[in-house]
Amino acid sequence: MDTNITLFDQVKQLYPDEWILLGNPEMKNTTVISGVVLFHSKDKKEVCYIGRDKIGDFPKLTIVYTGILKQHRTIGILKRI
Repeated sequence: MDTNITLFDQVKQLYPDEWILLGNPEMKNTTVISGVVLFHSKDKKEVCYIGRDKIGDFPKLTIVYTGILKQHRTIGILKRI
């Protein structure tokens, strides 16, 4: 298992617009600084299900997205109320 700690800025360059499973993330407030990349994919569900087998002995984990998330859509019926 690769245990190289990678800065999050480097992760964004290596895996643009992907979901990343990080082991032992270093965080400042709610911002990820660095961590060990365990798994990555364009599909968040894939990261959750396949990444489950790759967590090993890491006590802390997080999933982050390296792109810009789209705004939530509003439901049309609620606009009329």
